[in-house]
Amino acid sequence: MNLQRLTESLSASFASQRVVFWHDPDAEFAAQLDQLELGHVRVLKLDHESALRIKMQLEADVGQAWLIYSNKEQPLPESDWLLDVRLRSKNFRADSASMLLEDLGLTTLSLLPHLKLRSKFLRAKDRVERLKRLAMPGDDAEALDRKMMAVLLRTDESDALALAMRLLHGLWVPGEATLVEEPKAWQEIVNHELQDAFWVLMQLNLGYATESPSLQDLLIRILATDFVRGLNVPCPAALAHLVLPNKVLAANASVLAARWRSDLSLHKSYADVSAAVAETLNLMGLLSAFQPEDLADTVTFSVIEQRILGVLKQRIIGQGGAVLASLRPLVARRRDGPWVNPLMAGASEQTRALTACYEALEAAAEFMALKEEHAAGLSFVDANDAVARYCSQLYLFDQRYRRFHRAACLVEPSGWAVLHELKTVVEDAYAGWFMPQLSSAWGKVIEGDAGQLNLSMLSAFPKQQNFFQDKVVSAQKGGVKRVFVLISDAFRYEAAEELVREINSTNRLKAQLDAMLGVLPSYTSLGMAALLPHETLAYKADGAVLADALPTATLEARSTVLSHHGGLAVKADDLLSLGKEKGRELVKEHQLVYVYHDRIDMLGDKQASEGQTFDAVADTIVELQSIVSHIVNNLNGSLVLLTADHGFIYQESALDGADKAALGEKPDGTVIAKKRYLLGRNLPSNAKAWQGNTGITAGTDAGEGSMDFWLPKGTMRFHFAGGARFVHGSAMPQEVIVPLVTIRSSEAATARTRSVGVSLLGSSNKVVTNTQRFEFIQAEAVSARVQARSVLVSLRDGQELISDEQALTLDSTSTSMNDWVKSVVLTVRSGNYDRMRDYYLVVREALPPNVEVLRAPFRIDLAFTNDF
Repeated sequence: MNLQRLTESLSASFASQRVVFWHDPDAEFAAQLDQLELGHVRVLKLDHESALRIKMQLEADVGQAWLIYSNKEQPLPESDWLLDVRLRSKNFRADSASMLLEDLGLTTLSLLPHLKLRSKFLRAKDRVERLKRLAMPGDDAEALDRKMMAVLLRTDESDALALAMRLLHGLWVPGEATLVEEPKAWQEIVNHELQDAFWVLMQLNLGYATESPSLQDLLIRILATDFVRGLNVPCPAALAHLVLPNKVLAANASVLAARWRSDLSLHKSYADVSAAVAETLNLMGLLSAFQPEDLADTVTFSVIEQRILGVLKQRIIGQGGAVLASLRPLVARRRDGPWVNPLMAGASEQTRALTACYEALEAAAEFMALKEEHAAGLSFVDANDAVARYCSQLYLFDQRYRRFHRAACLVEPSGWAVLHELKTVVEDAYAGWFMPQLSSAWGKVIEGDAGQLNLSMLSAFPKQQNFFQDKVVSAQKGGVKRVFVLISDAFRYEAAEELVREINSTNRLKAQLDAMLGVLPSYTSLGMAALLPHETLAYKADGAVLADALPTATLEARSTVLSHHGGLAVKADDLLSLGKEKGRELVKEHQLVYVYHDRIDMLGDKQASEGQTFDAVADTIVELQSIVSHIVNNLNGSLVLLTADHGFIYQESALDGADKAALGEKPDGTVIAKKRYLLGRNLPSNAKAWQGNTGITAGTDAGEGSMDFWLPKGTMRFHFAGGARFVHGSAMPQEVIVPLVTIRSSEAATARTRSVGVSLLGSSNKVVTNTQRFEFIQAEAVSARVQARSVLVSLRDGQELISDEQALTLDSTSTSMNDWVKSVVLTVRSGNYDRMRDYYLVVREALPPNVEVLRAPFRIDLAFTNDF
């Protein structure tokens, strides 16, 4: 030690003490004693003066600072004549270990030999500095070793499980289900001779002890133990020898694994590493003996999800909708796990695919259950009954079919074939049963003599061509300063129902869904014109549609029509791009703003992109929410009327000749001929098609202002050119029943949303086993204004986790309180808990900033179970 360092250390000692003893038994610093510049400090050499004389000098000058030096060992207390002085002073040590002890703020002198043992680690100044930040005065050798490992692993967490997790994370080969032989982090541990200390930690905390320990072996045993602990059946014989033997300490394996896989920043490493272990264990083969119920509570490996999905798929195929009651709680449990949780859904392609698989299974089971409710087939009293039935229930066939295929499409990038067989079943049920049933029943109530459409009895439903007068003018008369009309091309009723649910879960917005009977033929030019303000609608000879003699085909033309009514037309993208201030400037002089959105029709109406129809619907729902939010929050809109020009029909499977109602030669007078409609003048009768005149079905001017039309019956197409799976123009309910969503902003309490409340069930406040089940109940049914809540549940000592952390979703819409109850199982970390003090069950929001929802005191008494 150099003179300067010695001087600084001594000076630091005198900062808090008047008398300092320095025993230097090897006389290592005797020669440097007289060279020390300690200012006002006087030096007394204990070996050259009597204890009495030293005492007298100390008492004679109480303001003087003294350094009492000796080149002998410190005497035992019973033979120390200066013991009374020593007890009021400080001992100084100048050997490197002692200096380190002091630098680290440690108070336990028995650590000196241990510090010498760790000299390799302590040689580097930067490592010592980082250790200083972690060390505590009362640390013992085990604690100091843990903190040295934490320094080498570059983490502030020094508990044994955190260190193990860091080292096991080092086995990760990104993107591959393999393990590295020896992580770089482990080499650091070995290089600084801390490997034996680490294995001792693993024995103390996990019960892991073997003659040839390795990180790979430790990992396998931790994950095998966690898997077996979650099973609802006995441990398979093939894994029994890998389970950690100490049942109490084995709980820590589950705590470690849960902490690793629930950490968003480490989830990918856990996914790959656990996949490698699953392959090593041949887990897929072992899982074939288990049913989903056996695996409901174990989440160690992602292949568990594949086994559950495979069995559930077969159950749906074999039993149909009958499985729905048992499927829903199981799916809900898996969604609270790490592989299907919405918070983790974007973590990797695998988690996205798994999440989509469960969504597809649920949609398929719901679809089949709905089919079984209508096993006797579909029939309607009249057209009014048909529309009412479609709007109240039958739209769910289309919605669930869309949900299934949309989810199945998201699975495709993974290359999994798990849904292929189910796709065939759902497609047969939709295209082979529902659509023919609906087509037949619907045709019977709308078809008159000789194929003429008879829609006159549908007086109970507002007509699309009366939209402006019935809805916009009515709102203006009611005092609405500015009406926004949002029109999304081909946005059909079933998608609008989903959008309304989303909007009603938003603060300050109230949405109501109604239906309008769309014009026929159900195509864009006529539908868009019908929604504009007009006294008259009329066709030109070329098939163009005029409103009050003005063209309506383009945005600019529609804006001209609207300008006569204090309005303008704008594309949705253009309105959004203007932002708040410029947007307000654009609309401020107008009482009427028509906003046009086009995604579904743009993609669906082209052969190359019609397969993206359901993706387009999902995107449209999100985009329309954003547009509505912009109008209300940035443009001060108080009323938005959201509707569409027409709907559509779509099926995933390819069509064949049986779906074509070939026209042969176009009849004389044809003006426009498309897949789902034909327009013309003085068209002849055709018993193979539905027929009508736009004067009746769209309110166009009689005579030259109207057109005759043919529509292929049911779901038929006149031809397949340009794509045939996505079509519109005819009279099926999905095409002609258009949504009308009325959206208002409101500050009323009824327009506010809140998360459902949650309470803890049970009167016991004691944890007596390492694995403890807790039951929770939501306060009310989830609804439009009461939102589902996702929370994280754990046991904590203050803020420190002492268990794993489990996700729980409270989302029951049932009116039965029994369905509001959900449970989680927490694994308590083994350790010494004071049975007389409180620990806490903590419930926090799953999303940042993780607001605390509930904190309940619990006493932990594991003594009884730990004895056995």
